[in-house]
Amino acid sequence: MPVASLLPFTATPNRKSASPTSFRLTEKFILLLVFSGFITLCFGAIFFLPDSSKLLSGVFFRSSSVEAETRAGTVSDTSTGTGKDEKILEAFSNGLLSYLSTGSLKGATIVDALDTLYIMEMYDEFEAATEWVESNLDFNMNAEISVFEVNIRFVGGLLSAYYLSGKEVFRRKAVELGEKLLPAFKTPTGIPWALLNLKSGIGRNWPWASGGSSILAEYGTLHLEFMHLSELSGRPDFAEKVMNIRKVLNRLDKPQGLYPNYLNPNSGQWGQHHVSVGGLGDSFYEYLLKAWLMSDKTDEEGKKLYYDALQAIEKNLIRKSSGGLTYIAEWKGGLLEHKMGHLTCFAGGMIALGADGGPDDKTGHQMELAAEIARTCHESYARTSMKLGPEAFRFDGGVEAIATRQNEKYFILRPEVIETYMYMWRFTHDPKYRQWGWEAVQALEKYCRVEGGYSGVRDVYANTPNHDDVQQSFYLAETLKYLYLLFSDDDHLPFEHWVFNTEAHPLPVIKKQNVEIRH
Repeated sequence: MPVASLLPFTATPNRKSASPTSFRLTEKFILLLVFSGFITLCFGAIFFLPDSSKLLSGVFFRSSSVEAETRAGTVSDTSTGTGKDEKILEAFSNGLLSYLSTGSLKGATIVDALDTLYIMEMYDEFEAATEWVESNLDFNMNAEISVFEVNIRFVGGLLSAYYLSGKEVFRRKAVELGEKLLPAFKTPTGIPWALLNLKSGIGRNWPWASGGSSILAEYGTLHLEFMHLSELSGRPDFAEKVMNIRKVLNRLDKPQGLYPNYLNPNSGQWGQHHVSVGGLGDSFYEYLLKAWLMSDKTDEEGKKLYYDALQAIEKNLIRKSSGGLTYIAEWKGGLLEHKMGHLTCFAGGMIALGADGGPDDKTGHQMELAAEIARTCHESYARTSMKLGPEAFRFDGGVEAIATRQNEKYFILRPEVIETYMYMWRFTHDPKYRQWGWEAVQALEKYCRVEGGYSGVRDVYANTPNHDDVQQSFYLAETLKYLYLLFSDDDHLPFEHWVFNTEAHPLPVIKKQNVEIRH
């Protein structure tokens, strides 16, 4: 497909284009809109191939063929393929069919990418997706789902589509699905189960979780969506469910002020004292800050919880290497593991987002900390052969920002580093963040683009890519969206009016006259 045919508008020069280190937006958008063209083809496959209703079933459900991954934020659908034009449609179809089971909730890819289509002004595809949601999205089925995943992707995606487009179908479907999730909170403490059968309402936790515990990043990543569900439905019970989670946490002692990753929903006690700002913990901290911001800065409890947690993280987990790189380690029963995951790299953007509201005039310090974390995460990319970051990198044994274990050298198209670049660009307009983002775009094109789309790679330190033949759904929902926004004007989804959920679905700030925080 000719690149020129993908350009819906003429890009304007970067306001800082006088700088020799800056890039013109025209150069960036050419490749970013190639990505957009691929999304168009993906949606063409969904809507127009025979038996397309089968393509999307099984996402975020446990079955014999699809096991939910154990790290928060990694369950996804996939796309693999071997051709272009008509062949890419077949490839996309085959990729989904080979990964997904049938008989479960349909529509994950459509719902997860609705707002990306709208934001990128792909309105024809958005209208087709809207018609599909109206006619085919059905939650009445016997299926066990991940409450966390369905909330951030389905509920978040539907809410975002409603607020962007104003189409009533998205509000109605979001509230309907929210009601289906409420039985997950029927535990002695009100801490929700991780897994829920939509038909029976029976919940349980992951069998691998410490002592039958719920996961911090799962039960702690419901707040934004559920507050909006109360706002849109007029039902207070959605907000009450997530505010009760805070009550449970407030009663507990926190080791060194930290929140362990595991909490038993029956006893209300912590499981293993493992603490991470990456997998299993990450979005809990993000949602404390964003709950305050989304409330038009009226949720003072959320604000205090976030800044207290950040202070404990900085004291106990944040360290600087001998080479001067700031990183966030993991804490296991009081001992530090000097490892930082790709998932943890979102924290640079989070800290920047919250810096302005920091206590005791700490804004400057927190912006410096955010910039240092962004630099470390960039180094994790720069120190690989492919200029793509590993799943985790270490600071021990004489190495810095390098993966030393084979099972940590893979890259699966994750968004967190790009997310931090986007936030840092918005707050500083330092051209290096667009430079770094462009480096990532070039690496994605060179090493991850395959005939059927984009694929993860198994070893970013190798000279040639060994593809895993998997395109994660968050690549469409998050990575491409954050890249698009990195090279967009600041008034495109401005932060004073929008807050992104952890799947990059924008939700509007609830203005003060509409906010009622229940304690």
